[in-house]
Amino acid sequence: MTEPGAPEQLIDSSTVENLIQVLVKGLRAIQLYLPNNPIYQKAVENVRTAFAPVWEEFSELEIQVTESDLIWQGISVYSQPSKSESVAWVLFKDGLRTLTLDVGVEDEEIVAFLEVIKQAQNLPKDAADDLLTLLWEQDFQSIRYSAVELGAEGVAPLTPAETGWVAGTAPEAEQIRRRIAEDTQEPESPKGIVKIDDFDSTLYFLDESELKYLQQEIEREYTQDLRANVLSMLFDLLELQTYTTVRAELISITENFIPYLLGAGDFRSVAYLLRELRAILQRARELLPEHRKAIEELPARLSQQEVLGQLLQSVDEAVATPSEADLSELFGELRPEALQSVLEWLPQLTNDGVREPLERAALHLAAAQPDQVIKALEAAEPDVLLRTVRLISRLKLPPLVPVLGSLLDRDDEEIRKEAVTALAAIGSPGAMRQLERAIEDNDRDVRVVAVRAMAERGHRAAFAKVEAAVNGKLLKGAELTEKTAFFEAYGMLAGPAGVATLRPILVSKGFLRRREDPETRACAAMALGKIGDEEAASALRDAASEEKDPLVKNAINRALREIS
Repeated sequence: MTEPGAPEQLIDSSTVENLIQVLVKGLRAIQLYLPNNPIYQKAVENVRTAFAPVWEEFSELEIQVTESDLIWQGISVYSQPSKSESVAWVLFKDGLRTLTLDVGVEDEEIVAFLEVIKQAQNLPKDAADDLLTLLWEQDFQSIRYSAVELGAEGVAPLTPAETGWVAGTAPEAEQIRRRIAEDTQEPESPKGIVKIDDFDSTLYFLDESELKYLQQEIEREYTQDLRANVLSMLFDLLELQTYTTVRAELISITENFIPYLLGAGDFRSVAYLLRELRAILQRARELLPEHRKAIEELPARLSQQEVLGQLLQSVDEAVATPSEADLSELFGELRPEALQSVLEWLPQLTNDGVREPLERAALHLAAAQPDQVIKALEAAEPDVLLRTVRLISRLKLPPLVPVLGSLLDRDDEEIRKEAVTALAAIGSPGAMRQLERAIEDNDRDVRVVAVRAMAERGHRAAFAKVEAAVNGKLLKGAELTEKTAFFEAYGMLAGPAGVATLRPILVSKGFLRRREDPETRACAAMALGKIGDEEAASALRDAASEEKDPLVKNAINRALREIS
């Protein structure tokens, strides 16, 4: 400890800042709770403990007070611009300018000092007392302070020359009265001129900054989240109150509060409630097993299909649409099994303003719980299955590739098509291997999506099947869209080696060689365009000079433009 009168060594200002912050928190607890409350007692204990690091270096702590800051050794250790919340302003407005705390103040006087500040904050405007009067009444021994007289701060005393008085030449009383009359006499106003002094006026006027401050405070008062404040107090009591009967009642209040919040559409507060209850399970002391079980079951009960169904139905019928952020926050606190209920309800929703944010919220839930997506894929309802597969397409979750591959064996063509689309979106090597099976699918759309995806990904393992389709009978009688997809995939996978196969199809030479139909020749031209080398361009130019069919000529021109 530094000896009195010796130069004190500078320490890190964070030590003093921490002390001031603890004092402010302690003041807040003293304002909100009674002395027999555990939160009040814990706050007082924290205040007294926070002085120890300071007294290791200092014999006293001197703080300068400004309108919004507390200054220590020229450093602001506390700043709060809002006067309604500023401890510095409470001290400053009543004239206090410096505050000195001595060693031992934490033992007896610091709590009484905070009580004085609390009392000063609650004084009515017309009260006879102020902060300085209350401090004087306490007669503190370890707390010293200096103050100024309000209205006289910064005013310099008048000199004799400024007063008009000269030592030894006091004017006569009559002269003094005459001078005062001359100085205070006002000129007569012309007739018809109205003077403001002729009317009664209020004693005080507010300037623009004060009016703005009042408006801001009124707006803050009306916009603050009162539900969050109430819930915070409820959680503080539930965490610190160890009486079993009190805790049981608090848990019951919490359970009854949830339907009210859901009915009001305040999903963010419900999510906050569930999140804080999860934290209480870790922090609360002496929590009985039945109380722990009741708290743990709350998210599970909200995640049940019946309860969640009623919730979604009420949201669908509500006038005010919840935001995506609120829905995502709520579903993030529910149990994983809630995803399947959401997916089952999505087709039944009629309000587009609800469906879209709910779909995006389901996306976040599915990304965090891939195991539940697998369970949803095993559902028997086709609508739920289709919606789940579409979610996977948007999320691109590689762990779900085996399950998607099993859907390729389903009889429903729509499900197989969505599964292929999801595998193509994932694009992993495992997904490409599953897509190889879809090349021989019975549905044309499934085959087209699969072969295009593998060509875009450059999946060479599928080349043999694509080549067999181009050279075999699979594409005989197929539609132009499917032919184009297979031929373009062949060109992209075969590379320059494919020119030898495609040139004879496009340019039929020889007397006995049968010429391919126009659609096949056009597809061969597009495939050569995908190869894109000089040999492929040469084959296209040779065909352009002889070709007469418009479909084939257009395909050749497009391929040549693609190469150039």
